[in-house]
Amino acid sequence: MIVDRVEPKENYLNADYGIKSWLLTTDHKRIALLYLVSVTLFFFVGGVFAVLIRLELLTPQGDLVQAETYNKLFTMHGVTMIFFFMIPAIPAVLGNFLVPLMIGARDLAFPRLNLASWYFFILGGLLAIWAILAGGVDTGWTFYTPYSSTYSNTYVVVTILGAFLSGFSSIFTGLNFIVTIHRMRAPGLTWFRLPLFIWSLYATSIIIILGTPVVAITLLLVAVERILRVGIFDPALGGDPLLFQHLFWFYSHPAVYIMILPAMGVISELVATFSRKNIFGYRFVASASVAIAVLGFLVWAHHMFVAGLSVYGAMIFSFLTYFVAVPSAIKVFNWTATLYKGSISYQTPMLYAFGFIGLFTIGGVTGLFLASLGIDVHVTDTYFVVAHFHYIMVGGTIMAYLGGLHYWWPKISGRMYPEGWAKLGALIIFIGFNLTFFPQFVLGYLGMPRRYYAYPDEFQVLNVMSSAGASILGVGYLLPMIYLIWSMRYGPRASSNPWPATGLEWRTPSPPPTENFKETPVVTWKPYEFRPQEEMEVVGKLNIDDKSG
Repeated sequence: MIVDRVEPKENYLNADYGIKSWLLTTDHKRIALLYLVSVTLFFFVGGVFAVLIRLELLTPQGDLVQAETYNKLFTMHGVTMIFFFMIPAIPAVLGNFLVPLMIGARDLAFPRLNLASWYFFILGGLLAIWAILAGGVDTGWTFYTPYSSTYSNTYVVVTILGAFLSGFSSIFTGLNFIVTIHRMRAPGLTWFRLPLFIWSLYATSIIIILGTPVVAITLLLVAVERILRVGIFDPALGGDPLLFQHLFWFYSHPAVYIMILPAMGVISELVATFSRKNIFGYRFVASASVAIAVLGFLVWAHHMFVAGLSVYGAMIFSFLTYFVAVPSAIKVFNWTATLYKGSISYQTPMLYAFGFIGLFTIGGVTGLFLASLGIDVHVTDTYFVVAHFHYIMVGGTIMAYLGGLHYWWPKISGRMYPEGWAKLGALIIFIGFNLTFFPQFVLGYLGMPRRYYAYPDEFQVLNVMSSAGASILGVGYLLPMIYLIWSMRYGPRASSNPWPATGLEWRTPSPPPTENFKETPVVTWKPYEFRPQEEMEVVGKLNIDDKSG
C-alpha cells in the first residue's frame, strides 16, 4: 500500500553541505539545482536589458541611449535569454531532476557527463557575461553576416564562443536523456506507459543531437571568417550571406521546439493531474511530440521569404509551415478535451497551464499569419514578429517552466509554498504579459520596425502600454523567486504526493533520498491512471519509514 511518508533522515539536500560536494557532485538532483540557480541568474541579467529597452521606447526620441547602445541592448537580451535561459531551462532544470525519478532509475546514464554539461554551460555563460562587461555585441542574436563576420567592431567572437560552448552543454544533456530513456526504464515501464513529459524530452533530445552541431559549425565559420578573412559568408571575399541564413535557421527554427516541446510535456502533466483524468488521446499526444521534432527540420526557410527565395520554394516552405502546426494543434485540442468534464482543481500549477494554453494558442495562430507569403512580406522585421515570438517563447516556455516549477517544487524542496501568493503571481504575470506584448501586434501591423530606438509619434501610446505591461510583468517574475526561497525555510513540509498525482516521482518522499529508490519499482499501471493509491502496486519497499500506517 502506498501512503504518505515522512521525510527520510538523509536526502540529496542534507547529505553534505560542503560547497565542494556540490561542485563535484554527480547526483542528477543536485546538478538540476545548480542549473536552477544558474539559469535564474541569466534570466534576470536578460531581464535588465529588457527593462532598458522598454525604458528607451517610452518616448519616440532616442533620448536614453544612443543607437549603437540600443543595438547592444537587444542583442544581449536575445543572446542571454535564448542561449542561457530558454533553451536550458526546462530540460536542464526539470528534466535533469525528474527523468530518473519518472522512469524509476537512480541517476542518468552518464552522471559525469551530466556534471560536465553544467560546467560547459557556466563557461559559455561567463564568456557571454565577459563580452557584455567588455562592451557588448551589436549584431542581433542571429549574428547575421556579413555584418557579424566583417563590419561589427564589438565582441562577436567571444559571444559566439560562449554560445558554442553552451551548445555542447545541450548536446551532452540530450545524449544523456536519450540513453537513459532507452536503457534505464523500470520494469513494466513500456514506451506507451511513459509520462508525456518524458516523451517531450526524448523528442527534444533528438532535435538537440541533430541540430545543435549545425549551428555550432555555422558560428565557428563566422569566427573563422572574422579572424582569418576566409571567404565563406562575406560577398566581398567571395562568400554567400544567404548560406549563413540557411545554416543558421536550419537549427534555429528547430531550436524553437527545443524550447517549446518540453513546455508542452509539462502542460500535459499539469492538465492530467489537475483535471483528474487521463490525457485524451495519449498516443496521439506522444506521437505529436515526435512529429514536431521531425517536421521542425523542414520549415527553416520561412524565415527567409524576403531574402530572395524563388516563388515555388517559398510556397513549399509556406505549406510545410502550415503543416507543422498540425501536431501542436493536436496537443491543444487534446488538452482541451481532457479538461472537458474533468474534476478541475484551480491550484497554482493549473493556472499556469491555463495561461500557457491561451498564450501559446495566440502565438501559434499568429505564426500561421507569418506562414502566409503576402502577410509575411508586410510584417517581416516589424513588432508583429517580436510579439509572435514572445507569445510562443515567454507566454509558452516561461509559463510552462513556472507551472512545472510550482508543480514539482514540493518534490524538489520538500516544502510547500504559500498558495495565495503563488496564485497572485500567476495572475500578475498573465496580465503583465498581455499588456506588454499584445500592443506589439498592432504596432507591427501598422508598420513599426523592430530594432529601432526611435519611432514616429503616433506609435507612442502603444509603446507606453507595452512598457507599463513590462513593469507589471517584472513584478510578477520577482514574486515566485521571493516566496519560493522563503518556502525552503518556512514552508510547511510536503508529503510524498501532495496533489495527488500518478507518476513514479510521487512514489518517493519529498525531497527524494540520494539514491531515489532503494529497490527498483515495477510499473503495473497505465499512464495517468487515477485510481486510489492503495490499488497501485510498486514492488519493493522504498527508503522511507511508513509512519502513517
